Amino acid sequence: MAKIQDYIERSLEPVLGKAAAEFPAVVLTGPRQSGKTTLLKRLFGNRYGYASLETPDIRSIAFDDPRGFLEAYPPPVIFDEIQHVPDLLSYIKERIDENRREAGQYLLAGSQNLALAEKMIESLAGRAAILRLLPLSRREAEGKPQAVFAWEREHRPDPPVLGDLWNGFLRGGYPELASQPDRDPYLWHASYMQTYLERDVRTLRQVGDLTRYQNFLRILAARSAQLLNLADISRDLGIAVNTAKAWLSLLEATYQVIVLRPYFANIGKRFVKTPKVYFTDVGTLCHLVGLREPEHAARGPMGGAIMETAVLSEIVRTLTHRGIDPRVYFWRTTAGTEVDFIIETAGQLVPIEVKLSATPRPAMASSIGTLRADLGNAVLPGYVVHPGNMRLPLGSEATALPFATL
Repeated sequence: MAKIQDYIERSLEPVLGKAAAEFPAVVLTGPRQSGKTTLLKRLFGNRYGYASLETPDIRSIAFDDPRGFLEAYPPPVIFDEIQHVPDLLSYIKERIDENRREAGQYLLAGSQNLALAEKMIESLAGRAAILRLLPLSRREAEGKPQAVFAWEREHRPDPPVLGDLWNGFLRGGYPELASQPDRDPYLWHASYMQTYLERDVRTLRQVGDLTRYQNFLRILAARSAQLLNLADISRDLGIAVNTAKAWLSLLEATYQVIVLRPYFANIGKRFVKTPKVYFTDVGTLCHLVGLREPEHAARGPMGGAIMETAVLSEIVRTLTHRGIDPRVYFWRTTAGTEVDFIIETAGQLVPIEVKLSATPRPAMASSIGTLRADLGNAVLPGYVVHPGNMRLPLGSEATALPFATL
């Protein structure tokens, strides 16, 4: 029998509590299995009613008689899987407007941003706080949900030794795998992808061929962290470029991928304008490219992409779970100079390079030096994140930083 840990504290908890104390409604979105229901029940379950709209009988009542449904489930109440009945949002707006000053009336959870976005903008503008819950960050998985980034610390302790780093990458950050360490990650991710395809994708009209869509996922995974060329992918799959664009938008809307866009500055250089695509969860990436062993992940051709995905995921999850919309970019000139990630924070830029070698050298920070020379004081000294446990300065431009202390 798999071992099951206690509840894992989430960084979003104080943000969610504050939002529920200030807004009549809170909408919590995120990918399937990221822990939305568990979090809402943990924080509000003893004071709120609950209804899941994924249940067919409950869903049919909400469809057929929305006002009667809201009478049967008066506030304060949690409505789960709200994307199944998006029209219900108009009736929730009607109820909120009868008592606009009361905070925390409706807590709404949904796993399809695509299905919710239009109705939320139309119905709940100004009435709802919209938050996202992604899979676990490393900080959350290690029981330090409020830990800060290296560049935010006044005192920087010696780096802790992260356990089996690559084994952790294969597992990814979904709470069920973190709370049940004996679960087989490959089988879990296979089941997750099948559920995603059957429940989140099959219902959407622009996906007529699930097999080709699954192949599209695998091709994207194999090209993770590279410049995205949808024309090449479309040709390989035998689909129209517009179909590939629609499928990519669907992946982004269901929180399966992050489309990373380039950073531009008017400094007289030519820049690459093509985006890159990363999977939101590094375990999903490893599963889609068929990796099952840590050694193959670390030493194989996907090692660099896996490491970059893990770093980006940590940055995006940590900021998102603080209630902050992450502003993360990459920087690349047509001459080939590139910085993997640039984080825009408090009007300044933090550059980050990701390296697969656990032996950092000053030359690894050369592109950060070029970026700082081009953009000047707007760019803070950067970091070279690596899988080892050495923290040391790499000249005046950057510090080598173990992934465990990012």
